[in-house]
Amino acid sequence: MIPVKNSRDLEKMRKAGKITGDVLKYIEEFVKPGVTTLELDARIEEFIKKAGAKPGFKGLYGFPGSACISVDEVVVHGFPSKRELKEGEIVSIDTGAIVEGFNGDAARTFAVGKISAEKQRLIDVTKQSFFEGIKHAKAGRRLGDLSHAIQAYVEAHGYSVVRAMCGHGIGRSLHEDPSIPNYGMANTGVMLKSGYCLAVEPMVNEGTYKVDIDGWLCRTSDRKPSAHYENTIIVTNGEPEIITL
Repeated sequence: MIPVKNSRDLEKMRKAGKITGDVLKYIEEFVKPGVTTLELDARIEEFIKKAGAKPGFKGLYGFPGSACISVDEVVVHGFPSKRELKEGEIVSIDTGAIVEGFNGDAARTFAVGKISAEKQRLIDVTKQSFFEGIKHAKAGRRLGDLSHAIQAYVEAHGYSVVRAMCGHGIGRSLHEDPSIPNYGMANTGVMLKSGYCLAVEPMVNEGTYKVDIDGWLCRTSDRKPSAHYENTIIVTNGEPEIITL
């Protein structure tokens, strides 16, 4: 069953969402060659705690960090480590904050120093595919309309959407119903209702959509780069409210 949040719940979601969005704005200036992903994770955790929230990822399902930090061909779930970022890489940072028992969740892909035009285009298309998808995130529309719009936009630009991972509902739990694939058929799936909270997160590969999963780590099968863009949204009767920008 997909929970519909009441006004009190939504206020808590907005608080969690704001901190989640703010920490991703904050961390961007520290993404540079030579920094370790462990250092970035520590800064993220410190920011979230100072804001009066709890890191939503740390310890969840046994995950060791406050953020998933995934470099180049790593799609998602990269562990923070002593690995130093290198000029020309791209790094996806996915994190969340909990306020009064409610979760925010968002992700961005950042450039490490100067990157190729090809990598920048991948980042840009991934971001825009999110906005193409949420045009359909209105009460009365089908979830498949959103999924189809993301896939159509991505594939029209020559990329592929990851099929082994998807977005999700969000609220008291980080992962709630429904699952939100980034591919699918229009006019299918559950009908959206006002008060649904969704984490919509296109994961887009330069090459094949296929991935290799080894424990936590998810990599593109062809080892070409992948980008990730995610926000938590509230479905309304009109335009969706994005609470993690």
